[in-house]
Amino acid sequence: MPRISPFRGLVYDPSVAGPLDQLTAPPYDVISESDQEGLRALSPYNIVRVDLMEGRNDGGSAGRYSRAASLLADWRTSGVLTTTPAPHYYGYELRYPSDGTHRRLRGLVGAMELEPWGGTVLPHEHTMSGPIEDRLRLLRATKTHLSPIYGTITGPCDRLDDLLDRTADAPLIANVRDEEGVEHRMWAIPGEEDVTSWLADEPLLIADGHHRYATALAYRDERRAAEGPGPWDRILALVVDAGTEEVPVLPYHRIQVRGVPPTGGQPVEDLAQVLASADDLHLRYGTVTKVKDTVTYRIHHLRGEPPTVLALHEQLLDRIAPGDALRFTHVAAEADAAVRDGSATAAYLLPGTTPDRVRRVVQRGDRLPRKSTFFWPKPRTGMILMPIDKPAER
Repeated sequence: MPRISPFRGLVYDPSVAGPLDQLTAPPYDVISESDQEGLRALSPYNIVRVDLMEGRNDGGSAGRYSRAASLLADWRTSGVLTTTPAPHYYGYELRYPSDGTHRRLRGLVGAMELEPWGGTVLPHEHTMSGPIEDRLRLLRATKTHLSPIYGTITGPCDRLDDLLDRTADAPLIANVRDEEGVEHRMWAIPGEEDVTSWLADEPLLIADGHHRYATALAYRDERRAAEGPGPWDRILALVVDAGTEEVPVLPYHRIQVRGVPPTGGQPVEDLAQVLASADDLHLRYGTVTKVKDTVTYRIHHLRGEPPTVLALHEQLLDRIAPGDALRFTHVAAEADAAVRDGSATAAYLLPGTTPDRVRRVVQRGDRLPRKSTFFWPKPRTGMILMPIDKPAER
């Protein structure tokens, strides 16, 4: 994977800004409008106020991107955000509820050199121009990465695992419990470790952050053309070793809003039975349809190889639900409700998959359809920021 380096980050000072639980936010692209309002209500310093600045973009100093940059600068000046004293890596651990128990996912946060797609950085989904333009205008204004992208390596990398073990008892510089009950814990790791050499032969699969990575590439090219190499050559990244960590890859379900509903399949009793029967290895997925007042649940089988979502698009959805005929949700109950209330023709309930199956798709030169994977839990926006407005410290 590309070189990864320690860096001096920006972190909240709770003595000025208040409790960290009130200051961070989920990634920008999973925050609904009502969620935005709730996050803003928590604190005048919640990071969503910068990441998703309210109002229209009228250009100039009144534009929302310029206002976001001004607000971030005010926070730095007033001590709401402080700079870490020396370049460090950062251990990042997520403790999350699953099937009645608690699990752990952890990785290393660092400043990663930007490289073109393919080779050492592997995308698995297509990007769209709208989100890239939005993120690029924000990055131009703030000159700061507000959240890490999230990527996985195949691993196992024993030295990385040992480093996280050895440093896990260090004092926490951030500890947040989010609205889904996930605990986010972060600690500093001395920058002397030669992490780059350990990971040199490990291509990084982008799990979350395709649009932010594409944005960073575009911004780097702009700045390089004008000023040459600089801190804009790096992006904030969380690297997780899928060889030592259990990495959940949850599904995005499909909601078909027009077109012919699916036929066939084996009827089952209810939504719970559909979800219990969905199986990525054996390419089983479920559907929900409604005729008059009768809602029907069915299980279907596909041919070929997983991931199921790719096979489903190739064998059915690209034909019967092209373009904007689909909506997406990672909440099965929302897909079910859309069929029940008549706003959807059908719902397709999919199984989760694995990083290895996603990587195999990429390695044969393909990409998954958009909104195919929901890597969860995700790192939190605002836990640590990386300014790129001054020379990089190496």
